[in-house]
Amino acid sequence: MIRTRVIVGTILALAAGGILIGDDYLAPGSLPCLFVCLMALGILAGRELVRLIPAPIRPSECLVLTGTVLCLAANWAPLAVGSASVWPLVVVVISATLILAMLLEMHRFTGEPGVVVPRLGTTLLAVAYLGVLPCFFAQIRFLPREHTSLLLALTIFVPKCNDIAAFFTGTFLGRHKMTPLLSPKKTWAGFAGGMIGGTLVAVIVSQIMPVFPGGILEAIGFGLAVGLAGVLGDLAESLIKRDCQTKDASKSIPGFGGLLDVVDSVLFAAPVAYLWFSWT
Repeated sequence: MIRTRVIVGTILALAAGGILIGDDYLAPGSLPCLFVCLMALGILAGRELVRLIPAPIRPSECLVLTGTVLCLAANWAPLAVGSASVWPLVVVVISATLILAMLLEMHRFTGEPGVVVPRLGTTLLAVAYLGVLPCFFAQIRFLPREHTSLLLALTIFVPKCNDIAAFFTGTFLGRHKMTPLLSPKKTWAGFAGGMIGGTLVAVIVSQIMPVFPGGILEAIGFGLAVGLAGVLGDLAESLIKRDCQTKDASKSIPGFGGLLDVVDSVLFAAPVAYLWFSWT
């Protein structure tokens, strides 16, 4: 298992790096590689999430995927139509998704109690989780700052290196369970090791490129804040899986489970990193 995770994890890391490099060289203004990556993430992870949900309250996969893709595509609308901000468009998509979901429930209503409201809720949860949160990856790349590809790399690799350090620290040193109900394998030793590992990545990058105006102290703060967000994102996906009574989102990625199991930590890290880079 460890060997598989290392090999697959290395491939995924190289792929993420290739996407960022590709954006810089192909068309820096439009970020085509990031666009394709986010679309693929929305569709593939959206399918996983919808199929995790029990059948009686499972939302329409077509509606969820459409709302998710439109939210993500809205990030590129300012380039096409000159809109000042992406967020009003995202609000419009969310509102339209809710209205369509309610119209769909009116059409399919059979009188069975206790299913309509959960289906409406899971529809909005899926679109917000995989349509809104990933928007912050694009927004980081569109920030009016230098080295935005490096900022995005930090957003991805700090929580993922946190995951890696936590896995190995917890495997070899972990004794005390951190969240036995949500994630039985997580330990406090793994949590501490992960936070150190993620923070070290931020500190090392800060010594190579001047991405943190506050120097090493800001790098430490960023590593801790984004690393903690990543841990919470991991636990959030575990919460969904436990409630749906499944261990992995799917079996599509050897050693990890599904795509959701790979991106769960960075989904929570993205908005925290965006706010950090916007305010510093």
